[in-house]
Amino acid sequence: MKTHNSIFRLELDNITKEYPGCLANDSISLSLMPGEIHALLGENGAGKSTLVKTIYGVVSPDQGDILWNGKEVSIKSPSIARDLGIGMVFQHFSLFETLTVSENIELCLSQKQLSDIEDLPHRISQLSEEYGLDVDPSRYVHSLSIGERQRVEIMRCLVQSVKLLILDEPTSVLTPQEVAGLFNVLRTLSKEGCSILFISHKLHEVTDICHKATILRGGKVIETCIPTEETPASIAKMMVGDLAEQDAGYSKKEGTETVFKATNLSLTSKHPFGTTLKDINFELKAGEILGIAGVAGNGQDELMAIISGEDGRNVKRALTMGRLEIGHMHPGERRKIGMAYVPEERLGRGAVPEMSLTENALLTHSKGFIKNGLVQWQSVKEYASELINKYKVKCHGEFSEAKSLSGGNLQKFIMGREIGQSPKVLICAHPTWGVDVGAALAIHQALLELRDQGAAILLISEDIDELFLLADRMAAVCDGYLSPLIKTEDTNIDQIGQWMAGTFINTADVQEAKA
Repeated sequence: MKTHNSIFRLELDNITKEYPGCLANDSISLSLMPGEIHALLGENGAGKSTLVKTIYGVVSPDQGDILWNGKEVSIKSPSIARDLGIGMVFQHFSLFETLTVSENIELCLSQKQLSDIEDLPHRISQLSEEYGLDVDPSRYVHSLSIGERQRVEIMRCLVQSVKLLILDEPTSVLTPQEVAGLFNVLRTLSKEGCSILFISHKLHEVTDICHKATILRGGKVIETCIPTEETPASIAKMMVGDLAEQDAGYSKKEGTETVFKATNLSLTSKHPFGTTLKDINFELKAGEILGIAGVAGNGQDELMAIISGEDGRNVKRALTMGRLEIGHMHPGERRKIGMAYVPEERLGRGAVPEMSLTENALLTHSKGFIKNGLVQWQSVKEYASELINKYKVKCHGEFSEAKSLSGGNLQKFIMGREIGQSPKVLICAHPTWGVDVGAALAIHQALLELRDQGAAILLISEDIDELFLLADRMAAVCDGYLSPLIKTEDTNIDQIGQWMAGTFINTADVQEAKA
């Protein structure tokens, strides 16, 4: 067993993990000091997830050593990691909606930890006040916003006296104000000696809060840097090369004629924890991108479902394309008149996991591929191959199953498939969710090219920076209400962030939005 006097909280020494056909981690060495906020960066598939799962005991390395406070340790399970003082907040939260905050936190504590805490709700309230987290132990999780749920996940770690906190894309679903609050908590933890491993695709956050960054590519460490001495552009260049320099300064456009309209759209949610849409009004114009910001759970899913036709309920007069009422049409009929749709969920809704890319290309795009009732498979195969080449989709060819692709590569294929239909209207949800810098750049450029060809694009995203980059006009949704629409150059992140938090509701702004 290795042991030596060390100033490091965590040391990884030549960590290697291989899966069939994939060397996920290739002799990775990394170290964290007490109180250090350390960014772990890289494109999708670079090895970040495997590495943090190794630290947290979800994955066992094939080779290499982990040293904790100078002593070699074997972390064979998350419970062992938690006992050491390692906590992790995953990108997708693992909370039970029908339990209270206190009950959810209790579930992850060992008997020893529980016996050391005499009164758990009191301890949660105490830590909440100490760190400014505003976590109520008696609240039921289903009543919490996404930002509040994340604070519960962080509270889980604080209750366990965490010494290393791993955060996977922690700001991807937060308003700017919530991000500022999270960073205050992280800085406080850092000052108290807690080490933080921070995974993010938002590079301006890395330069803002991190002391050091390790960049992975193809499972290897290719660079380390001091983020405060870099810019987001220079870090992106380390990650993906010169390609990163292209994603800047896109020009804004003004739309022409209205091609889609929602008028007085109100709809009760089908789901018990869903959000009812309340008198939604907006127009989509040819040659523009309309961006709608909002924290998850505020009506975006319901809005996308009713516009795309997935919901299935008849809202005939509330939705029009051109002069045609479409609120009663099923999704296939809407596609035939020029609507395309990129859903948030790639596998299952955007693509069928077990089907090949060729078969998935046909699912939403049959025009020209059917002759006398028969599928022209050679034409479909050629089309799928064109998409793979045009959008640089990394796969083993057009016969690869959708589920074999990384999230970013599958998203590029789905975007290409929908754009390839030359739609009049494209409805697009979270186009670069969990996607790396290179894939995000390709998707951004494809959307702008489609806009410049005269399409009207509705872009719903929780990434406010992406919306400011791409959208020509913007609005925000909160609690089923839609804010006023405003030109992107006439607003700022602070105003949109406040609208995301609902400051426009029950004010003159709502009356203006309804007018």
